[in-house]
Amino acid sequence: MAKFVPPKIQDNPDGWGPCQLPTQFEDMPYQPFSKGDRLGKIADWFGNSYQDRRYHHKYSTAYGSGQQYSYIHEEDESSFQLVDTSRNQRPMYQRNRFNRYNLQRQQRERKQQQTAAKQEVLSKTQKNRERDRLRQQRIWQKNYGKAMQDNRNRQNAPQKTRDASVRVQENWQVLEDMDYIRLQKLNLPIAIEGQDLYVAGSLALYDKRYDRVNTRSDKKLQRMNKTIHSVTTTDDPIIRKLARQGNVFATSAILTTLMCCTRSVYPWDIVVQKVKDKIFLDKRDDSDLDMLSVSETATQPPDEENTTALNSPKNLSMEATYINHNFAQQVLHHEEKFKFDKENPFIGDDEDISALASVAYRYRKFDIGNDLQVVVRCEHDGYVQGASGDKQFITIKALNEWDSKVSGGVDYRTKLDAQRGAVVATELKNNSFKLAKWTAGAILAGSDQLKFGFVSRASPKDSRNHHVLGVQQFKPAEFAQQMNLNMDNAWGILRCILDIVKKLDDGKYLIMKDPNKPMVRVYDIPDNTFESDDDDDESSDEEEESSDDEGNNCKYYLSFTRAYLFIDYCSCLSS
Repeated sequence: MAKFVPPKIQDNPDGWGPCQLPTQFEDMPYQPFSKGDRLGKIADWFGNSYQDRRYHHKYSTAYGSGQQYSYIHEEDESSFQLVDTSRNQRPMYQRNRFNRYNLQRQQRERKQQQTAAKQEVLSKTQKNRERDRLRQQRIWQKNYGKAMQDNRNRQNAPQKTRDASVRVQENWQVLEDMDYIRLQKLNLPIAIEGQDLYVAGSLALYDKRYDRVNTRSDKKLQRMNKTIHSVTTTDDPIIRKLARQGNVFATSAILTTLMCCTRSVYPWDIVVQKVKDKIFLDKRDDSDLDMLSVSETATQPPDEENTTALNSPKNLSMEATYINHNFAQQVLHHEEKFKFDKENPFIGDDEDISALASVAYRYRKFDIGNDLQVVVRCEHDGYVQGASGDKQFITIKALNEWDSKVSGGVDYRTKLDAQRGAVVATELKNNSFKLAKWTAGAILAGSDQLKFGFVSRASPKDSRNHHVLGVQQFKPAEFAQQMNLNMDNAWGILRCILDIVKKLDDGKYLIMKDPNKPMVRVYDIPDNTFESDDDDDESSDEEEESSDDEGNNCKYYLSFTRAYLFIDYCSCLSS
């Protein structure tokens, strides 16, 4: 075994260093130095060829040239100081601070003296004018100062957490998260043309007298009492007949919500049912998808704290929906109607035909690639006679003003006649999502014109009485460019969402906009979600009525509830 030789340890009773010089260091040259002496470099590679005269003597040792261990530090330590004795410079905003305050104080005192001197020499008429000016100033501060202060407090207040459009259950699984930044970069640059599959309903002629309405000759908004059907996808009997014409089915309201989702702020949700290769986009029974939002994208949106207030988001939405439905029927001549070959498919047995609203349902198919053929139920609101006598279909919508002082909008009565472009620009900013949906819906339907009515309250505190102050028309494609609505991006968003759903298994899913984040999520939900007992009882009767009316061998059974759809395509695929 190897032997261990312990080292020899020297014990120095007088200090901490060694008692004598080690053997390996004996007879080696040694040059003593003090801390005040300058040291030269260990290795001088430049030698005498160093040309800079400023540092000529910097690397020369204090012991003369040619000495071993000649080295000094490169930095000039003569300029080094441990304590900064230089004077601190004040920032620009602190310089002459006291002089500025004194100058402002002197200016105020001088102004007060001048005002006092003026009051001494003012005549009686001038004093009355000054008194009236001060009174008007106090009135303005009383009327508008509080509203401005409320707006400041609302902006500085912490943002309220919104509730989702539907309560997310614990057993729901998140399958996909799509943020707005990702969706805004999508693009589908292909020519997408709509193909008409079925047209039904009747349209009334537009009254051109409303094109001449202005703020001086306004019209009172009337209650038309016209029946307007808002039927979801799976309750549409025409969709049943067109089930083999495509593999994606939806209404224009649902489809435009997805296409323009990057502009939305308030929460919404859409139910998706996938069976075989068929995808159905639906809405819930108590969904607010057909309700119109007001000032959703404004800088100062409606106050969400007080839900019972006159200008709460819910009450404003109901008011806007009421105005839009009545205005679209008021501007038409219901005596002059153009009827299509097919009647309105949603007329009940005991329903009065004269009470139906003027609407035409146009079912169109769009091929967006990747084996996705979308069948959409679009709508027209009226028609006008063209220059050559042909009929042009139009889409009619209404923009409403509720309180320009609180909403941050433009006063219709003072700006609409002279500065209509400023009014439209403000509405594009405050209602970007709503206007984008209307424009995309008009493009999907193939409308020739898009007419907007400007409706205002009779009084800011009266939400029941309204007046029509003007009407303006646009071509849908040109208005889309004006509001920066890129249809290639809209089709790209729809294609992205449908590609995600297409890869999923058969079942029910939910597409929901996050209530507090710019994000859209896809949830996997149980098959019986959003179903009521009444729908289950009616499903057996509707299955028998869903057989093929044309006598072919394709059998499919439909359980038409508003949220669920079963289809058996076995014989259809075999044929």
